[in-house]
Amino acid sequence: MAMVGSEIERLIKEAFPDGQVVIVDLAGDGDHYAARITSELFRGKSRVQQHKMVYDALKGEMGGALHALALETIVPA
Repeated sequence: MAMVGSEIERLIKEAFPDGQVVIVDLAGDGDHYAARITSELFRGKSRVQQHKMVYDALKGEMGGALHALALETIVPA
């Protein structure tokens, strides 16, 4: 079963309460999304660490209900 964008957004915002989150359904199939997350919590972390933080926020749905997620993680200026 596919995951809806609003659920992805909810999980990410739960983990990054200060974050600005933009979710885009890339294929219209509920399986391929892009996410742009801006959060102070990324400061001082490598890109790999930042992406792991987002995957952890998805609570095991990545690779299951969520097939593909293109990530852009940003530290606020």
